[in-house]
Amino acid sequence: MLVKEGEEVGEGEEERVMSVGGGCAYGCSNKMEAEYKRRHHKHETAENQCTSVVVKHIKAPVPLVWSLVRRFDQPQKYKPFISRCVVRGDLTIGSVREVNVKSGLPATTSTERLEFLDDNEHILSMRIVGGDHRLKNYYSVITLHPEVIDGRPSTLVIESFVVDIPEGNTKDETCYFVEALIKCNLKSLSEVSERLAIQDRTEPIDPA
Repeated sequence: MLVKEGEEVGEGEEERVMSVGGGCAYGCSNKMEAEYKRRHHKHETAENQCTSVVVKHIKAPVPLVWSLVRRFDQPQKYKPFISRCVVRGDLTIGSVREVNVKSGLPATTSTERLEFLDDNEHILSMRIVGGDHRLKNYYSVITLHPEVIDGRPSTLVIESFVVDIPEGNTKDETCYFVEALIKCNLKSLSEVSERLAIQDRTEPIDPA
């Protein structure tokens, strides 16, 4: 099983319906979301794979949110289940990181490769290439898009994935498990970003 009976990864949360400024109503925003998903988050899947998309609205500007997301070498800045990360060599496309996972999940390590990083379009994709878990052939894409919430510069975050369905699990079980992880990560990303936005502080883009 991906999740043990009675074990919770995190609470799934419904997205709040917010008014989007700049002359664009929420329905218009939904059309833009659909276009972003079509452009960046369409995955071809085999019969034994599943795919899904998670969306999050964050009350912080894109440059601030991106300064956290792009740090492939420091995912623990906002991912609550990661305790340690070590990157082999320089941080470039193709770089591999070794991640230690906190207790409470059915894994302790994960080996992940940076597949794509675009600082202009705010796109990052990664692939899991090893580790003691059951997320085989896992590939994800996260994209950031500017929007306006309550009259302030904000960010629409879209993250999608494709992964093999482990033997003994159903498609729905696999998608639910991965979606729960992503929702927890994006909830934490929102909290960290909005806290930094209140402090008017953006993490440096260039790695320290």
